[in-house]
Amino acid sequence: MGIALLWLLWRLLPAGALGWLGEELGAALYFVARARVRVGLTNLRLCFPELDETGRHSLLRAHFRALGRATLQETVSWWGSHDEVEGLTRLEGLEHLAPHKGKPLIWLAPHFVGLNIGGVRVTAAYAPIVSLYASIKNPLIESLMLHARTRFSGAGGASEMYSRQDGIKPVLRAIKKGLPFYYLPDMDYGPRDAIFVPFFGIPAATITGMSRIARATGAVVVPCITRQEGGAYVTRFYPAWENFPTEDIAADTARMNAFIEARIRETPAQYFWLHKRFKTRPQGEQGYYGS
Repeated sequence: MGIALLWLLWRLLPAGALGWLGEELGAALYFVARARVRVGLTNLRLCFPELDETGRHSLLRAHFRALGRATLQETVSWWGSHDEVEGLTRLEGLEHLAPHKGKPLIWLAPHFVGLNIGGVRVTAAYAPIVSLYASIKNPLIESLMLHARTRFSGAGGASEMYSRQDGIKPVLRAIKKGLPFYYLPDMDYGPRDAIFVPFFGIPAATITGMSRIARATGAVVVPCITRQEGGAYVTRFYPAWENFPTEDIAADTARMNAFIEARIRETPAQYFWLHKRFKTRPQGEQGYYGS
């Protein structure tokens, strides 16, 4: 029923109206989703200790509005035409991609609210690509997400999506045959394949995959971040990382977190604060989120 309602809204409303409605719904959700509000406030208290309680609440309200807008406008990337997707988004920093055409490539794509819209946009421009996804409990929603992320094909065929449960080997094969890897490594996926490196000055369990995958494939890392700007979404590519990877996986992983932190500070309301980023703790350390 929820998907049907979203489809109906997409059919009836232009993208601008979807964005306005999404912001209003997000503002209302702030007063309803109390568990997620607690998670968000905890994250903001840890990451922005300079903010007082009023400042944290204000920032989190802005985040809910941005997230609501992205949620409704994401329907354009689910069902809209190629032209409609391009009308809602634009690509910048393409000069950072040109020197690496034909090389193994990793696009570092942190969890800003426009992440999924940006993913569909770069797929429309550069398909096929490869990406990993976390399984969703509802199979109908998971099917819709996979459809959105693979619906645009390129000369080399459809994009490839693999569950994290599939392991990394299919991704390595795809990178080696020329598919750019749209990589989302900035969440707490538990202790497996993770080390503790600073994120906003706090030890955060962070997977080491980017350093290891770059080493295994010879891939160049080009960060790729999608933000809401004005009435549209801008997917911006950043300069390729030099001297990466190194022999020090911990230093490589800390570098990734430092880069993401710097981008968050530019538009803090648009990062996904409702995830328990600091849930996994070093042995013996008390958790931050309660029971």
